[in-house]
Amino acid sequence: MPAHVTAPQVVLPAHKVATAEIVDDIRSRHHDHPRLPVILRAIGNCGVETRHFTRPLQSPTVAGDADVHARTQAAFDDALTMATEAATQAITAAGLLPGDIDAVITSHATGWAVPNLDVHLIAALNLPPTTRRLPMTTLACAGGVHSLIRAHDHVTARPTDRVLVVVTEALSTSYNHADESVPSMIYKALFADSAAATVVTAEPLQPGLRIDDSLEYWLPESLDRYRGRLDATGMHFDSDRRAPAAASHAMPAVLQWLGDRIIDWAAIHPGSPSIIHNVAETVGLDDLDAHHSYASLAENGNLGGASVLDVLARTHTTPPAPGAEGLLVAFGPGFTTAALRGTWTA
Repeated sequence: MPAHVTAPQVVLPAHKVATAEIVDDIRSRHHDHPRLPVILRAIGNCGVETRHFTRPLQSPTVAGDADVHARTQAAFDDALTMATEAATQAITAAGLLPGDIDAVITSHATGWAVPNLDVHLIAALNLPPTTRRLPMTTLACAGGVHSLIRAHDHVTARPTDRVLVVVTEALSTSYNHADESVPSMIYKALFADSAAATVVTAEPLQPGLRIDDSLEYWLPESLDRYRGRLDATGMHFDSDRRAPAAASHAMPAVLQWLGDRIIDWAAIHPGSPSIIHNVAETVGLDDLDAHHSYASLAENGNLGGASVLDVLARTHTTPPAPGAEGLLVAFGPGFTTAALRGTWTA
């Protein structure tokens, strides 16, 4: 059964940080790093001009020396605040009330809490106490598409349900000067904070994406390409030398799943300019077709699981023609791929 997705609502936090500020901070704190020129050159090529943090760059839980407890608590508190705002906007934009929501699916990989984000949102939004819940953590950058896949599954099983999807990340908590690896330095400039939310239903509430099919794929022998790590100083995100090519290595599985279908438009996870370009080229699109992904990366950085929802929200500003077939694709640690094939409906 198809599932319809309302226009995602994206919330960006208050502190806008330019790449030049990141570069100055790294130069100041790591002026004697043996690979500083390589790091700064990579940051200049990462495609990000600005990003938003929930707290100022020089705060203890970003560029400061806060410990793992302070960072983890701040990350969850800030993620919940953004998620509540995005979810409220999504429910209103869909023409619904909180009491109309039957299920909530959440994704976040930053912060830690028991009860999890889903229960906190039920309380904060005043959703019905019978709301069905599917909380997902550690999906990271694949979280947005993966959550939509689960929402599609839910409305297929329960066609009258209205499913709220909420993805939030406070990735600034991984901005950590205790980690001097080259990938960590680059991620300082790449990652950002946000929340995004949408409502998924069996019947359309507004024009937009209709999900027709989905794919989940794990690239064999890829566990170490991207991974998270927690130590006494906080959360870190690591990758190895094979990481930049992982998305390209996963695309044959996506092409096999698509078969001979022609893709007219795509919302590609803006993990880097090369990821956007290679995925677009592989499915027969060009950089102009992928301009919303490039713009999301430049203006907001890599938002983790919320990134593809930000790209989809931008797609609503210049919508494809009704009936145009599209692809949503995102990649996560592991190395995992989550993809949706859908049709733009009027």
